[in-house]
Amino acid sequence: MASKIVGLDIGSDSVRAVELADPFKPRPTLVRYHQAALPPGAVVRGEVVEQNTVAETLKRVWKAGGFTSRRVVLGVGNQKVFARELTVPRAPLINIRESLPFVVQDMLPVPVSDALLDFYPIAEVHGEGAPAVRGLLIAVIKEAVIPNVTAARLAGLTVEDVDLLPFALTRLLLPRPGSRAEASEPGGAVLIDVGANTTSVVMTEDGVPQFVRLIPAGGVDVTRSVQEGLELDAPTADAVKRRIGVRPVQSAEDRPALELIQRPTGELLNSLRNTISFFTNTRPEQAIRRIVLTGGGGLLPGFSESLARLTGIPVIAGDPLAAVTLAPRLAADDVRRDGLALSAALGLAMGAAA
Repeated sequence: MASKIVGLDIGSDSVRAVELADPFKPRPTLVRYHQAALPPGAVVRGEVVEQNTVAETLKRVWKAGGFTSRRVVLGVGNQKVFARELTVPRAPLINIRESLPFVVQDMLPVPVSDALLDFYPIAEVHGEGAPAVRGLLIAVIKEAVIPNVTAARLAGLTVEDVDLLPFALTRLLLPRPGSRAEASEPGGAVLIDVGANTTSVVMTEDGVPQFVRLIPAGGVDVTRSVQEGLELDAPTADAVKRRIGVRPVQSAEDRPALELIQRPTGELLNSLRNTISFFTNTRPEQAIRRIVLTGGGGLLPGFSESLARLTGIPVIAGDPLAAVTLAPRLAADDVRRDGLALSAALGLAMGAAA
């Protein structure tokens, strides 16, 4: 494999790309990055709708960012991704993957022919009298992936792999102990990424994903609640949301906005609490020591405090730059300012070595 790879995150309102050098090293080097806004409607909930429009945006990103590699890893992580626990007879991973279409049809909401399947092994266990492998079945509806791959190819890019965004973020923010010592910490942890339309939850043990849930809610739902309730345009509603958050307000003028923010935020927080409770009740031996929070929606003032209070688990902010080295040409302050937005793309690029 070449020494450089680009992680490409195609979001609903922008595309973000990061180029890593030496992705196989414990601490690869971030050599360049760039992001650009997308026209409204070009991408909807992570799915490319206007392939040519997205391709032209990608061409501009590559030119403006000065990328030297056209090899990319794409991310997928919307409501058309399904993650299910699965135990199969022990076999080489290639054989397990080849057998998936014959054993998982009853687990999917769509025909097997309409989905892309993968298996993420977690641990060897004892099955019914024979060795087995416990892992996660990952299924993606093809129509959620193919347009994105096509847009990248129209831009002259070579798609090396398609990776699950929650896995990419886990790889970056919760690496296995010893893989990148500065960012590693053993034990059970939850990675929560609050995106625009989707919130992902990954339960991990020593950096290994054990359970994945994708919740169809995010920051856009909060903005929409304020926008419709106060009859504001979207940018103004978003600014109000970010100013007030879910903290108690002193001004009577801000209380109507706070109520509109609390409604969808409260629903999301309850879903997160219930997801964590389900996991801990079914896996009492795997204690959760911390929650790592990332994503733009997680920056809502008061959100992390509310999450910690509801779950009784300490919440810390994920540091996307702890696992990489910066090229000398990059200004550390600029990269840190943009680091949160680049998290998914960074994790995708690091997956090239996985």
